Amino acid sequence: MPDESVGAVAELYLGNLLYALERCALSLEADDKPLDAAFYRGIGRKLADAHGRSSPRAPASP
Repeated sequence: MPDESVGAVAELYLGNLLYALERCALSLEADDKPLDAAFYRGIGRKLADAHGRSSPRAPASP
């Protein structure tokens, strides 16, 4: 892998990371820890939003 920066690795495995964060949140909810679950969902949301801002946008159709 030519660029093994944290950002490059995180982008490569973003789907897996988002899935793991959601599984963690679900587990915390089951343990009656809604604030902890919200914390991990917030991390997932920030990662997804950052990826959306960095992804090239499709041109608008005329």
